[in-house]
Amino acid sequence: MNVGLLGLGFMGATHAKAWTQVPGASLAAVMSSDERKLSGDLLGIEGNLGNQGEKLDFSAAAKYRSVEALLADPAVDAVDICLPTDLHAPVARAALAAGKHVLVEKPIALDPAEADALVAQAGSCGRILMAGQVLRFVPSYLALREQLASSGAVRSAFFRRRCSAPAWSRWLADPAKSGGGVFDLLIHDVDYCISLWGLPASVRASGYEDMASGVDWIHAELKYPGLGPVVITGGWHHPKSYPFSMEFTVVSEAATYEWPFGAPTLKRYGADGEARDVALTQADAFTAELAYFAECVTTGHQPDFCPPAQSAASVRVMMQMLESRKRQGEEILCR
Repeated sequence: MNVGLLGLGFMGATHAKAWTQVPGASLAAVMSSDERKLSGDLLGIEGNLGNQGEKLDFSAAAKYRSVEALLADPAVDAVDICLPTDLHAPVARAALAAGKHVLVEKPIALDPAEADALVAQAGSCGRILMAGQVLRFVPSYLALREQLASSGAVRSAFFRRRCSAPAWSRWLADPAKSGGGVFDLLIHDVDYCISLWGLPASVRASGYEDMASGVDWIHAELKYPGLGPVVITGGWHHPKSYPFSMEFTVVSEAATYEWPFGAPTLKRYGADGEARDVALTQADAFTAELAYFAECVTTGHQPDFCPPAQSAASVRVMMQMLESRKRQGEEILCR
């Protein structure tokens, strides 16, 4: 499978490196407006995970300076869209219209209606469309999913994700382009909850937004019939210095599961009073995500582990959370 990579910022560089580890996939084309990046020099790239850029070998890849030029390349079977968020939906539409399979970085769109239209377009043209909701492939979150399958009813769930306001990409600080800090970060956790329990019945949220100061924070509760409270919280905490972290605590009938960012195992505290470590795989989440997309393309199977309809639903729920925050915690129905 020949892949065309659109965008060589932090996430584009991350995906470029991961594609080299996917069997049967070839990075056949790259696109950027930056000549230095097209040469493979990604040393100046920064991101919220702390990893630095590096030099990559793009000698075998075609170099393009525009989206249109790459989409016109008949050798490219699939595209990987790692452009600013406001470009995700329009570029994905153009790629599907050009006959390409599409992996688009999360979120699939900024607008729920745009997200739904994109899913419908992919279905009508018979192409594979998948959003890069990488949390579904992170070892600790995979282990939690497996444990909960035989752990009884969930009594409480808490997910947190936070970092400093980004100083490396100005477009991220513009809500019209990124959706804002809360939207950009916590759509991971919303999507993960939807993957476990489906669409919530309603949401209620409070928080604070001051983008000029680098603060965009939310505390949200997703209500599910038959489940205890599901809380998602976090956002941006001032610029530059605040470290990235994510964590969860989930209480079920059988056990409490806990994982803080960087921990080598998932902790299981059983109802019987016994504590044990649940082993995690050592797989890189980004490589696993791209390999799964490649498998879907080569086999012609739709991505049922990461279905685009759920990615679209996560956009809608995120917008409802932000609307509830704006309305001072008013409950908003999701169904």
